Amino acid sequence: MVYHHRKRSSDSTKDEESHIPLMDCSCSTSVYYKRTKPKLLSFLFLITFLSCCYVFAPFFLGPSFSLSLLYSNGPENDANQNGVDVKASTCSSVSTGTICCDRTGYRSDICVMKGDIRTDSSSSSIFLYNSINKNNVSRKVNGGKGEDKEDQVLQLEKIKPYTRKWETSVMDTIDELNLVSKKVDSRRVRKCDVQHDVPAVFFSNGGYTGNVYHEFNDGIIPLYITSQHFNKKVVFVILEYHSWWIMKYGDILSHLSEFPPIDFSKDNRTHCFSEAIVGLKIHDELAVDSSLMEGKKSIVDFRNLMDKAYSPRIKGLIREEEREQQQNSLSPSEGVQEIAWKKPKLVIVSRSGSRAITNENLLVKMAEEIGFQVAVLKPQKTSELAKIYRVLNESDVMIGVHGAAMTHFMFMKPKSVFIQVVPLGTNWAADTYYGEPARKLGLKYIGYEIHPKESSLYERYDKSDPILSDPDSITNKGWEYTKKIYLDSQNVKLDLRRFRKRLHRAYEYTVLRLNLNLQHQSQ
Repeated sequence: MVYHHRKRSSDSTKDEESHIPLMDCSCSTSVYYKRTKPKLLSFLFLITFLSCCYVFAPFFLGPSFSLSLLYSNGPENDANQNGVDVKASTCSSVSTGTICCDRTGYRSDICVMKGDIRTDSSSSSIFLYNSINKNNVSRKVNGGKGEDKEDQVLQLEKIKPYTRKWETSVMDTIDELNLVSKKVDSRRVRKCDVQHDVPAVFFSNGGYTGNVYHEFNDGIIPLYITSQHFNKKVVFVILEYHSWWIMKYGDILSHLSEFPPIDFSKDNRTHCFSEAIVGLKIHDELAVDSSLMEGKKSIVDFRNLMDKAYSPRIKGLIREEEREQQQNSLSPSEGVQEIAWKKPKLVIVSRSGSRAITNENLLVKMAEEIGFQVAVLKPQKTSELAKIYRVLNESDVMIGVHGAAMTHFMFMKPKSVFIQVVPLGTNWAADTYYGEPARKLGLKYIGYEIHPKESSLYERYDKSDPILSDPDSITNKGWEYTKKIYLDSQNVKLDLRRFRKRLHRAYEYTVLRLNLNLQHQSQ
């Protein structure tokens, strides 16, 4: 997993004037007239007049007048007022025949096109053909004297549709699209090979695709955020298309779109649309901000969508197992009895290589002694997600060491327990990327920060070395230090006596929850 920078603190601008009593403009002048000299009276009258203008200007000039004064620092204030994202409305209303690009976001750019839209993969372009309209807010580009008046470029925008805009090193590898608004003779317009009657969403599958954290954080969840309001009536057009990605996430994609995705670079046909979104919206780490979503959708709604997506395949797997085992069906009373004696399920997401739990076998034994039914899960790049989803969806507790595989906590049901083992030097990242998102999903999150003695680094460095005694001083030096020392060169040997306390907490919480569920089922 590739880390972000540590986020700049988003200190909201305080409205200092809210703590200052507003001047009563109705009668203040008469009071001052009796007690002041004429010059002072004129001065105070001017101040009073200007104050009243400031107070009442929004009623006549609109709310943007006062907001522009209070939030003049702009870029730092992406934030919303009363749950309304100010910047989300930048391209919410786009006139036919125009291109609107919102480049105010720190994480991604978004462009919206409406009108006669046609793709041209050979030139990495999306053309918007339209006649000149005086009401269009567009800028002429390349409007030289020698240009054919019937073939003018009205607007040109360039965009890399990937959600890590701030990270130059990876954005340099992302294919760029040209969005071109042109005025052309209708007889010279490219003919449509495929006419679509639904909108398109263009995005890139380049960058860090191949890492499960980035596949969800930078791709799948932003795709859900951007497209879910179309209710599956949308076509996905993908740059840097990967067949394996389509196969891996096909179940989810089928619940976001009814149509097969298009490989932009290899499909040379001219695809025509009346509306297109280029780029994906992203809110936060593995998160959906309901205040920015139509219908107040949240990360729980995204998880519910995954539930629907994987349900048919999981039911098929269960039927296959039942046929193989040739189990006899249980009576209703036997079914309740089975639930009553069922042990809580605990899944250990195992790592090999760096950040592995070296005494994992003893951890399994201890968990079983406490009363858990334990399974060890080793996700691979080729693992079928439906199978992983099934294991974790049926589990009560998940344990794993900080890393990309922790993304699978999203497969767990809300109110389940997620215990993340936090190696040295990863405290901030562990909570930011997985701890906080897990809490937003409704999981009971327990972060287990290891002591230096539990790290393999303890055997390689002196006890007073900052690598052990002050990890923050090392991680503050930059990503390369964090990766080399704490991510690639560290394993964990759990202090089982200390870790047992966390497991006991998880067990007691889970048993209580299961008993309550059992009571509800029996009523």
